[in-house]
Amino acid sequence: MTNDSNVTQLLRELTEGREDVMEELIPAVYTELRALARRQLSSERADHTLSPTALVHEAYLKLVDVRHVDWQDRAHFFAMAARQMRRVLIDHARARSAEKRGGGQVFVTLHDALDGARADAEELVAMDDALSRLAEVDERACRVVECRCFAGLSVQETASALGTSPTTVKRDWAFARSWLNRALAGEHPGGSDG
Repeated sequence: MTNDSNVTQLLRELTEGREDVMEELIPAVYTELRALARRQLSSERADHTLSPTALVHEAYLKLVDVRHVDWQDRAHFFAMAARQMRRVLIDHARARSAEKRGGGQVFVTLHDALDGARADAEELVAMDDALSRLAEVDERACRVVECRCFAGLSVQETASALGTSPTTVKRDWAFARSWLNRALAGEHPGGSDG
């Protein structure tokens, strides 16, 4: 396990403009990034062309392009890394889907999309579209899903990454699951009441 205070210090230095810190940060968190990549790839099809190493490297390229992030702590970093990995997988799925060009609406349950089912490209794209719509309705609830599902963060770590309370994370998580289930079932869920 990486020393959290060391990672947090490196992130603070990165926030202060020391871009060379990324060269120290990545080796300090590489093992955890690979575990995160393995977790994200575990819900992909078995013959996926991206390896955990390739996914980490693609996400790294996106992370180094992120400018002016006020890095909070380790949890915030891993939430952002998970988001970038998800973007890589979505881009990959969209490219694959474009090659196949199968039309039609795809119905997928939240359980299938998030709980380890081997998602094909259309399911992954449908989930990403639903998450994008959720972000328009409730940005924080969308970030909770990213932290919990894609980064594997606990409620407490998610609260820390998002700068909110665990109670708020639990409420957002319940709302997001319900909203996404309706959206993935083809319904038109309403907005957040909170």
